[in-house]
Parts: sequence; structure tokens; C-alpha cells
Amino acid sequence: MPEHTSDELTESEEQYRLLDTSGEPETSAEHLPFPTPTMGSDSANKSEERRGDKVAAYGALASMLIFVCVTWFIVFINNPTSTGWFAVHPLLQSLGIGCFTYGILTLQPTAHPKTKAAGFQRHQKTMLAVGFPCIALGTLAVEIHKFSEGHGHFVTWHGTLGLISVGWLVGQMILGGGSVWYGGAAFGGGMKAKMLWKYHRLSGYVLFPLLLMTAYLGGAWSTWATSHSPPVVRFVGYTVAPIVAILAIYARVRTSKMKFF
Repeated sequence: MPEHTSDELTESEEQYRLLDTSGEPETSAEHLPFPTPTMGSDSANKSEERRGDKVAAYGALASMLIFVCVTWFIVFINNPTSTGWFAVHPLLQSLGIGCFTYGILTLQPTAHPKTKAAGFQRHQKTMLAVGFPCIALGTLAVEIHKFSEGHGHFVTWHGTLGLISVGWLVGQMILGGGSVWYGGAAFGGGMKAKMLWKYHRLSGYVLFPLLLMTAYLGGAWSTWATSHSPPVVRFVGYTVAPIVAILAIYARVRTSKMKFF
């Protein structure tokens, strides 16, 4: 078997070549097709984190942990088996949003080729293997519950924004995957596909607060939540925690990766 050298590209590294979306020619060492940084080079010495990035990451993860734990706590102390399929909905939706948060964080401050590729792999696995299936199954569960109970569908802002969010998620996956899988062949390959990644990135930063707004409306104001949990718990879990998560994620945004003009 031929020995794998440092000059060869793994599949994920080849895919991640499409993720630099500045639109400028790849002339710097950082933008070469995944070179091996040498001691003393700018690529090897470049820090991946700005001041405050690590604090923001911990803030986002801690707030999401609170959000998920509050949701699961409320469900499990209120006899979840008595609510049928409904109990599955908040459990899986909160877990899915938590996975999306991690998926965003793991890809944000990558500057070195190898860590870009590793972050990209974690991003895809977290989003596609766990996050989206949770959201899809959680949505299916609440729809089954509504059909079985004869309740109306999408009659509240929580339900309406939830429907919009799920549809947006599907488009987000198509745009993101299509721009990098198989060299971005779905969108013409090369720079044509590469230039779409920044729109995928921007779309995700708009979709993330929409998901949390949907969770806020359901967790803080729905009839079931208000009758089964105290106001202070809902305030911490569905108002404070989402706000902290959004601010932390936005604090780590690299606008240089989204040049539209």
C-alpha cells in the first residue's frame, strides 16, 4: 500500500478547499491546497483565535447546556408518558439546536488548513448526522400528536416559525452540501460552487436566531410550558440562554469570510 504523504489531500481537505469565499486568488500560503506549515512560517504561527473567542465559545456552550437541560427537566418532571408523542418534540428540538450550536462553533475560528478540514468534518457530522435528524423527528412527533388529538396545525407563531425554520434547514443543507460535495458539481464546480459557500454561511447566521426565537415562543409562552413550569425557569432557559448563545456566536463571526462586494 503506498504511503500517504503530507502533500496528498484527504477527501475532507479537498472539499474544504471550497470554503474560502473571499473571491480573491489563492496566492498566500494559507490559501494553498492544504500545505504542511513549516516552523517559522506565517501559516504555522498564525493564531486561530482572536481575543475573547474562547470566552464566547464557552458562553455559547454553557447557554446551550442550560437551554437543553431546562427543556429536558421540564419534560421529565411532568410525566412525559402522559403526553404521548408531544414529549418527544421539545426533547429532540432542543438537542438539535444544541448540536447546531456546536456545529457552528467548531467551524468558526479555523485558520490552518488541517484544522479547517477537521472542523469541517465535525461540522458535517454534527449537523447532518445528529442535528437535522433530531429536528426532523421532533417535528414529525408533534405533527403526529396534533393529528391524533385533532389539534390545529401552524395556528401559533411558534408553529409557523417552526415550519419556516424546518424548510429553511432543508435549503441550507442543499446549499451547503451542494457547494462542497463532489467538488461542488451540483453548482457547476470550481469557483462557481465556491462562491456559494458564503451565502450558506450567512444564511446559517440568520437561521440560528430564528430557531432560537421559535424555541423561545414554545418554551416561554406555549400553553403547555406555562402550565407545567415556573416563570423563572422559563426565563433563564428560553430568554437568557438563547440571547447569550446568539451574542456569543455572533462575537466569533469572521466577516472577512463573507465578502459580498
